[in-house]
Amino acid sequence: MKPTKAPSIFDRILGALGFVTGVMVVFMMLAVSAEVTMRHFFNRPIFWMIEVTQWQLVFILFLGAAWVLKKEGHVAIDLLVNMAQVKTRRLINGITSIICAITCLVITWYGVRVSLDYFQIHYIFPGTVKVPAYLLAAVVPLGTLLFAIQFLRRAYGFLKKPAGSGAKIIEG
Repeated sequence: MKPTKAPSIFDRILGALGFVTGVMVVFMMLAVSAEVTMRHFFNRPIFWMIEVTQWQLVFILFLGAAWVLKKEGHVAIDLLVNMAQVKTRRLINGITSIICAITCLVITWYGVRVSLDYFQIHYIFPGTVKVPAYLLAAVVPLGTLLFAIQFLRRAYGFLKKPAGSGAKIIEG
């Protein structure tokens, strides 16, 4: 039996964020159900619940995206790619992963700038719950940075490792 490598710190971070986002989904389901019940049966809506669940949707998106990519769970339109030879597929997937990583790094850069601007001007998002905007906006650069790192790891798996290892290749 082949010994397994211990998960890297990055893999553990992604796993923890995957777990946290799963907990957030469960909380959202229960919270929205409670809000609907309170509003419908008792005419007493939980006034802050909609805002909190909106924020959670953003957190789930940005904190869970890299974990989903690690599991190769994102939707892919690979009709043409799957018709290519394995070597060509690896090249295409590697190049597109690099392009995606660059895109994520650009979003990270602008997300950091926006978060810092919000911090410097003490901006508070308008709404029922008053939360400093930089705390909520900071999830964008954090999530896209993790996403970029995972895309680079994925590109490495496609471009540098020998066939049969690294990133998952779906045989056509």
